[in-house]
Amino acid sequence: MNLINIIEQLETVDPEIAERMSPRRAAIKNITSFGSKVAIAALPMAFATVFKKAYGAAAPAAVSDVLNFALTLEYLESYFYNQGAAASGLIPNNNSGYVAEIQSDENQHVAFLKSVLGTAAVSMPAFDLTAGGAFPTVLSNYDTFLAVANVFEDTGVRAYKGQAPNLLGNQVVLGAALSIHAVEARHASVIRQIRASRGVDIAPWITGNAGLSNDTGIGAAVDASYAGENNVMQGGVDVTKLPSIYGNSTAYGVAVEAFDEPLSMAAVLAIVKPFFK
Repeated sequence: MNLINIIEQLETVDPEIAERMSPRRAAIKNITSFGSKVAIAALPMAFATVFKKAYGAAAPAAVSDVLNFALTLEYLESYFYNQGAAASGLIPNNNSGYVAEIQSDENQHVAFLKSVLGTAAVSMPAFDLTAGGAFPTVLSNYDTFLAVANVFEDTGVRAYKGQAPNLLGNQVVLGAALSIHAVEARHASVIRQIRASRGVDIAPWITGNAGLSNDTGIGAAVDASYAGENNVMQGGVDVTKLPSIYGNSTAYGVAVEAFDEPLSMAAVLAIVKPFFK
């Protein structure tokens, strides 16, 4: 949800931000053209530099407020993975590399936002990773930790998709954001596959099995993260009525899996609210 949310929100308080950043688009384009994991890792800091040059010494108060809001959300995700990595014996050795990679990504997002904001950056708030007691063993039971990670990652992917239409007028930022969206989707897939390897009946992607939008097996506490994922209507067309390679119609499960559904900003905020003290 990082660059997409940031740019979309900045345009609401400063409609001229795209013009401010226009002379520096080549720099971003050069970075994103590598098409590699290294380029994605470098993008946040490069974007921070471009942002600073666009606004000068300090961004307007309204822009700082938006960035601090984004920073608070990134604090939550980085805190989650940092605490998980620090919990003795929580993460098995055969999974530690995957979790460490995701942890590094989230910490880079925090560093990026703090670099942009400078002394205006808000401090990390207090978090409750149990979400008010919904996940009491999140830092002592690896399966619970993975369940929460599953929800965070799936929600993040949907948040990116929800904001993408707002970036259609800015090709450079849209391209960068969609690159990061793809990385977030891989994170979600990895977490799901790890859960499957530990006996959870779950696919590497959201399936909508048995007509349910929440296919995680976690329970109603996370239903909001998956609301609408069993949708089969796309662009006003019922996908199940379309022909497939197997016949004159498309199976319900195939129709659901073929499309990921967006989440609005308001929905994302409501989902993460229980994790804040």
